[in-house]
Formats: sequence, structure tokens, C-alpha cells
Amino acid sequence: MKSYSLRRRLLLWLFLATLLIGIAALFDTWREALRTAQGVSDRVLVGSALAIAERVTVDETGVLEVDLPYSSLEMLTSTAQDKVFYRVDGPVGRFLTGYDDLAVIPAPAGGVAFADGRYNGVGIRSATLMREVSTGERSIPFAVTVAESTLARAALARAILLRSALRLAVLMLGVAVVVWVAVTLALRPLDRLGAAIAERSPDDLRPVRADVPDEVAPLLAAIDSFMARLDKALAALRNFTGNASHQLRTPLAVVRTQLALIERSPTPGQSAAATAKAQTALERAERVLAQLLLLARVDAAAGGAALQKVEIVATAKDLTAAMVPQALQRGIDLGYEGPSEAFALAEPVLLSEMLRNLIDNALSYAGTGAVVTVRIAAMPQGLHLEVEDNGPGLPPDLLTTANQPRRGASRGQGAEGQGGHGLGLAITAEIAALFGAGLTLGAGANGRGLRASVVLARAT
Repeated sequence: MKSYSLRRRLLLWLFLATLLIGIAALFDTWREALRTAQGVSDRVLVGSALAIAERVTVDETGVLEVDLPYSSLEMLTSTAQDKVFYRVDGPVGRFLTGYDDLAVIPAPAGGVAFADGRYNGVGIRSATLMREVSTGERSIPFAVTVAESTLARAALARAILLRSALRLAVLMLGVAVVVWVAVTLALRPLDRLGAAIAERSPDDLRPVRADVPDEVAPLLAAIDSFMARLDKALAALRNFTGNASHQLRTPLAVVRTQLALIERSPTPGQSAAATAKAQTALERAERVLAQLLLLARVDAAAGGAALQKVEIVATAKDLTAAMVPQALQRGIDLGYEGPSEAFALAEPVLLSEMLRNLIDNALSYAGTGAVVTVRIAAMPQGLHLEVEDNGPGLPPDLLTTANQPRRGASRGQGAEGQGGHGLGLAITAEIAALFGAGLTLGAGANGRGLRASVVLARAT
């Protein structure tokens, strides 16, 4: 997976956002600068036109004459490159003085009009002022048009834009520095969190304790949750490997011994007997391995088993009927006792495996002629799922530890290869814990045999 710098990415996005905003601000500043420069130019044009209009008079013959004040034009020459144009017109467009080819802008009486255009190859801004001069008997209208090249206006707009751009560049640089420092300070909790995790040993999977901001709290919670799941998985792996090493050592040693005896057997009969014992040891190893795998499956389901409404009577009856042939082979009377219907909260597959282990455990150790009863009883605290036999049972000193997970109990030591390996009860205890219950072992009726009981919650 490709890595990237969160700090650089934040700075890049903030810089791009600031740049776009800056470009928009510069465009608006340019428009505002043009309006400002145009406003200043228009006021100067009007002032100059008014100064010229004040010098328009009527002679004795009633003809308009203009005593042009050149100071009124000097105010327009704001730069050495600017050019100034003017003209004065009498009634009915009669030209009086100035540049006769300069365009006159239609303007209302007593008002002023502005326009942009070109004159003699240069861009100009012109203003036309309409006024009247009185002779005492009548009023004579006239128009004063003043124009100025736009060099000064453009220079003013550029100056405003450049100053704005410079201020914006300094602002962007300042924002970049502030953001860099702020992001660095804001990311320090992540650096501390990473350092705290890096300093841990590989087997230290305790929850991480670190002061982090609210935005990082979900990440820390996810890390703690992952470490908890990883701890459970590693514990299950350690238990599986420990159980496998312990439980498979004996049958494999028996197989090794019998193979050595087969090689040294002087007669076919002795060789066949050793082969049979090796076969029995292999079958036991196969059963142990199957239970170990089931135990690993239960470990994998820990915390993820979805409990649902299960009709446990049907499950109990079906399993009892399925294991009757196995019971008959061992001379054991196997039967069911209880109601015709009951519903509990459980996971169907794991429930079946739990009950199968209890029945198989009873059939394995109850002995020939024993009676094994699968029972369901409704009690105030829940539904009791029991498997009881009248066999030899467990010694009293083992009853206190027999239902602890991973321990189980050996129910006696028979012929070679028939000793109890205790995984059936351990698996049952594990599955019961997933259901929120526990495995209870005690003496059977009249103090004989063993009763294994699991209390399941009723399903409504």
C-alpha cells in the first residue's frame, strides 16, 4: 500500500484552496481597481469640463465665445504619457473650438455623459457636459466635451492590483507557515500513539492508554479492539498447539513403539497384535485431532456466535437416536427423558456438538451394562440440558476442577489407549461459555456415576 504524508497533503489542499480564493480575490480587486480609477478619472473630466463651461460667454452680437482656461486641461495630464482632447459646441452642434473630430456624447440638458472609445489610435475616456448661457432674453445651450487617454487609469489599476497581489502572497505564505505549525502540533498525538505502540513487545496486547484528541479516539478504539481479537486468536493458537502437543504425544508414542515391535516380531501372531495396537492408537489420535479442531473452531467462534431460538428437544432426540447403535455396541442403555418441546437461546451447530460430546463422554466411560440418560428439564433459572450415567463417575477431588475450560477430566484409565483425554468436557465447557452458561459436573442419582449439566436461557 502506497504511503503518503498527511501533513503535506493538508498543506497542498490548503494552498490550492488559498490560491483559488486568491485568484478570485485578485480578479475582484482588478475590477474594483478599474472602477476606482475610472471614478477618479470621471471626476477629473467633469471638473475640467465645468472649468471650461464657466469660461463660455456671449458677446454683444449674441455669439458664444470661449476663453479657454488651459489650467483646466493641465489637471488631466496626470502622467507624461497621457493625452488630453477637448471641444466646445454651440447650439445645433455648431463647433466652436477644440478638436472638431472628437466624438460628442449625447447627454441630457444640464447633465453629463461618459463613454469609452478610441481617438487618434489611443484609448480614451470622454465626458460631455451640457450647459446653457443666458443673454438676458434667452438661454443658449452649449456642450463641452473633454477626453483623456486611459494610460493613467490603467497604471492606477495595475498599481492597486500589484499591491493587492503582494499582500495576498504574503498572506498565503503566512497561512502556509501557520498551517504547517498547526498541523505539526495537531499530529503530535498520533506520533505519541505510534511511539507507544512501537515500544511494546510483540506479546503485549493490552489496550493502549494514550491521551488523544476526540477525532483520533475511534482509531484508538479500533486498535484496542483489534489487539483484543488478536490476543484471543493467539491464546486460541497457544491452547491448540499446547493441547495438540499434549494429547497427541501418547498415541503417537504408542504407534512408534508398536511399529518397532512389528519389526522385531518373530511370529506373525505377535506382528498382528502389534499392528492392531498401532491401529487403535492411530484411531485415538484421529479422534483427538478431530476434537482439537472442534476446540479451535469454538475458539474462532468466541464473541461471534449469533444466538437464536433453537428447539433443543428435537436436537436431543435426534442425537440420542443417532448414537444408540454406538451405545448398543458397548452394551449401554441410551435413552431420552424430558418434555416434547422446549426452546432455548443457542447456536444450532455448536449446541449439537456440545451435546454429542457429553453423550460420547458418557458412552466412553460409563462401562458395559450402564444406563445413560439424556434429559431436558425446565427449571426457574432456565432449561437444564443433562447427560447422566450410572458408571464409575469421577473421584471427588476431580469434580471441583473438571468443568474448567481446557482442563477436562480423565474418567479412569482402562486398557492401553483407552484412557480419557478430557477434551470432550473441555469443548463442552467452551461452548457453554459461548451460550452464557457453564458446565456443572456432579454425582448421578444415588451418588453413582456422573451428571453433566448445562443451563440454557429460554427463548421467548
